Amino acid sequence: MNAEKRAIASLSGSRSYEELSDYWDTHSLADHWDETSAVEFELNVKSSAMYFPVDRDLAEKLRAVASAHGISAETLLNLWLQERVSVEARKAG
Repeated sequence: MNAEKRAIASLSGSRSYEELSDYWDTHSLADHWDETSAVEFELNVKSSAMYFPVDRDLAEKLRAVASAHGISAETLLNLWLQERVSVEARKAG
């Protein structure tokens, strides 16, 4: 077991996601407020992804093909779209 999996969650003492979930289902951060400290971080809320609806049956077929190729459906879809858009751009140009 690697160190990351052996790590104990600092506030709950949990050793797994299940233990962590169980703990926070019955506790509040208020129980540990004096054990926390302020932190600063930046968050970029602009996403580079755009979402388009895909027919459910088509999405399932895409997932099956992608799985057979050992890649994610998102990767396969982006590759296929990139190919098709390139073809259309050459036709238009």
